[in-house]
Amino acid sequence: MVEIPSGVNIHVDGHTVLIKGPAGEVRKTFHKEVEIKLDGAQIQVIARTKALQGTSQSVLESMVRGAKDGYKKNMKLLYAHFPISIEIKGKDIMIKNFLGEKMARKAKLIGSTKVEAKGQSVTISGPDKEAVGQTLANMKAAMKIKDKDGRVFQDGIFNAE
Repeated sequence: MVEIPSGVNIHVDGHTVLIKGPAGEVRKTFHKEVEIKLDGAQIQVIARTKALQGTSQSVLESMVRGAKDGYKKNMKLLYAHFPISIEIKGKDIMIKNFLGEKMARKAKLIGSTKVEAKGQSVTISGPDKEAVGQTLANMKAAMKIKDKDGRVFQDGIFNAE
């Protein structure tokens, strides 16, 4: 059972669940063997296996928390040689001057995730935990250093906490 806090609305349509809250909305389609029922102020998950039920319940808890409070990841751009800058163009994140390269590297922005860059600080936030994590993973993958010694060139994006 997943508790539904006040201010969060849930709509179940077959295997698709839409959760709306103050921080935004999250939509997921679950496995066909998972049955999701709305029971008052709780969501009940019924699945064929215990593992599938536990996973689905955990995903629903993350969705409820994300719709209510949102997810936020604080990162820091670190560089030793060339100052890195980030620019958002639609669904693309342009990483400029990484290792002094003339061409900007691109990373994809996933879902309704927002990226804010001020100097070396980068904040990635959104209601969907998976989308925030995937956007961060896309940025890290775009900043992968190839053809250079990783002990000398340690530029990239790192946790600020």
